[in-house]
Amino acid sequence: MDRRTSIKLLVLGVPAFAAGCKWSRDDVDRARRQADAAGADGGIGQAQFFTEDEFETVRTLADLILPADERSGSASDLKVPEFIDFMAGDMEDLRKPIRDGLAWLDAHARSRFGSRFTSLTKEQQTSILDEIAYPDDAAPEVGAGVAFFSLMRDLTASGFWTTREGMDDLGYVGNVAVARFEGPPKAEIERLGLGFDEWEVV
Repeated sequence: MDRRTSIKLLVLGVPAFAAGCKWSRDDVDRARRQADAAGADGGIGQAQFFTEDEFETVRTLADLILPADERSGSASDLKVPEFIDFMAGDMEDLRKPIRDGLAWLDAHARSRFGSRFTSLTKEQQTSILDEIAYPDDAAPEVGAGVAFFSLMRDLTASGFWTTREGMDDLGYVGNVAVARFEGPPKAEIERLGLGFDEWEVV
């Protein structure tokens, strides 16, 4: 799963995610500050909520969801596992779903390949994620894994794209003052089949 695929899946999942999201912008900002502080020395931060084995799995999973590419580092490079650790420790309703999901992932890995998830090859790990990353195609017996992966994908995205590097990856500029708003480009208005005279420049 490359980063562009991850973005597509996240966009497709926005309505369901928005309906079920239980964390606010303040929660995300607080977790981002904590993750940045945890990794301020440039090294791997220490988990406050997860066990060492759980944190290793979270790190592995986050990097499979958003690996490094030519535009920016991986999820763990941007301290996303630390972000998830803080969110799980700070929000009680996340703890059981994540812990149960991590246990499910290891149990499923053992049933398929005889070892815990982080001990598998990348190809084996990816084959497991292929089972649970696409809800419409997933088998009923991996429903718990589908729910867990959806939660982890949402958390990974929140942690990744709230960093400066993540915003740069999306090409997000932010609020920039302009002296005059010229409206959308004429070519885009025509492409959408709208009349340009419907737009009033202010």
